[in-house]
Amino acid sequence: MIIKIKWKSLLIIFVIIFVSLAIYLFMNKTQSVSADEEKDFIKWVDFRVSYDAMDRALRADINSLDEEVKLDWIEILAYLGTRYGGDFFSRYKAKDMDKLINRLKSGESIESMTKDLTHYNYYHEAYKAVLEGFVGPFEIQVKDENTGEKVWVKKYGLKAFSPIAAGYHYGHYDDFGNSRSYGFRRVHLGNDLVGSIGTPVIAVESGRIEALGWNQYGGWRIGIRSLDSKRYYYYAHLRKDHPYVKTLKEGDIVLAGDVIGYLGMTGYSRKENVNNINTPHLHFGMQLVFDESQKEALAEIWIDVYRIVKLLNRNRSPVVYNKETRESDRIYEIRFHNIQRET
Repeated sequence: MIIKIKWKSLLIIFVIIFVSLAIYLFMNKTQSVSADEEKDFIKWVDFRVSYDAMDRALRADINSLDEEVKLDWIEILAYLGTRYGGDFFSRYKAKDMDKLINRLKSGESIESMTKDLTHYNYYHEAYKAVLEGFVGPFEIQVKDENTGEKVWVKKYGLKAFSPIAAGYHYGHYDDFGNSRSYGFRRVHLGNDLVGSIGTPVIAVESGRIEALGWNQYGGWRIGIRSLDSKRYYYYAHLRKDHPYVKTLKEGDIVLAGDVIGYLGMTGYSRKENVNNINTPHLHFGMQLVFDESQKEALAEIWIDVYRIVKLLNRNRSPVVYNKETRESDRIYEIRFHNIQRET
């Protein structure tokens, strides 16, 4: 028995199949998009907080330690950032911060002041991601004035360090966003600190080493993720032949103020251990990570660290050269209640 089907019927069947398939694919795509949208995290941060604002907020935080109202420098900056639309460069006034601090000291809470500020939570989370590891309690060795011995003292304040060791000169340039052409045309996602080859490079914050080795753009480089996973520090163009402390390996925890490597001029080469950078310098960068997907190139968030480096310059780690190991070592150890040095 032969069944005859008219061409119009075939066309109708084809259209039904096509439409059904299209609906199926659309629904799957919609569900996929919805799943991505459910992952609510910050996609971009433009950190434009001035040095003067950070300095003033930091001092207010530290000075309030023993006062009735303990101030939080990140909350102060986030409140003003909300008011300024993030633009401290053209809108910041010291009197605005003084007024805010006086209101807080008089008993007003940051919650009551920000309940109607739609974007406060964004600025607070963004600024916290940048600055969270910088201030707090710690113990550090100091030299006793009477005995000359090292003694431990408890402190509260800036516990992050300059990326350049104490006693070493460096030039500092606000070159974030400048063009670079090696490999492909791109923008500079860090801050260059120009110095002498062999200058000890310091861990700004305590963290775990995620990357250690050669990269054709950064040469010998070290990548360290903060222990709260929000900040990824990138130290590049380290010294030829002896780029970093030889005992370091991926997975190690380093403490703020530790020597991790040495300034150099390696990079811009597929071949390892090559000096193709014209001027010895440390490329220092900070990447923010709110979600692991932001470790991918197109989703990365790098911020301008120029003013952060300027702030950290007040806290530089003294070091001494060890002839036996041919390494520079920190002179004064540091301790944090929640971090243990690995041995």
